[in-house]
Amino acid sequence: MRRKSDSPRTPGLLPRAARGKHSNTPSLRIGVLGPHNCTEADYALGVEVGERLAEAGATVVCGGLDGMMEASAKGAKSKGGLTVGVLPGESEEDANAYVDVAIPTGLGVLRNVLLVSSCDAVIAVRGRYGTLSEIAFALRLGIPVVGLHTWNLVRDGKTDEGIHIAESPEQAVKSALELARQQ
Repeated sequence: MRRKSDSPRTPGLLPRAARGKHSNTPSLRIGVLGPHNCTEADYALGVEVGERLAEAGATVVCGGLDGMMEASAKGAKSKGGLTVGVLPGESEEDANAYVDVAIPTGLGVLRNVLLVSSCDAVIAVRGRYGTLSEIAFALRLGIPVVGLHTWNLVRDGKTDEGIHIAESPEQAVKSALELARQQ
């Protein structure tokens, strides 16, 4: 019988305190949030975000489907990065072609909380209500959120400062990595 302490762990799923101590373990997991459907210009933003994250050695975590999720995974893969897709359905076959690790949840949109809770920081690029829910979950869980042309939040008539605004993919990645390291 295997004791709990002897059970193998997937390197990308190590507790935050243990990551970075193993040479085969990416130091940070950064989520990229955004819409299923996006323009070519927005897709290009997602690709660049994914590329820059991979170049920094971060694992890209996304919803695993199309649109911004595909764009960020495609960018990361083009630079040799590791990609994880947290899928709403029950089949890993639903993942886009750029996802290395597909995690089917069968939870539909409820998987959004699983996605953000497995990240050290998230970058929201554009987005609709699904992206807004992911932003809200991340803020509620204390996970840093960087926004690239995404939602602005207003609370009691004042801008909520929970989303760190970036004007470019380069700035978004730099901010997300800095904020993640502060966790």
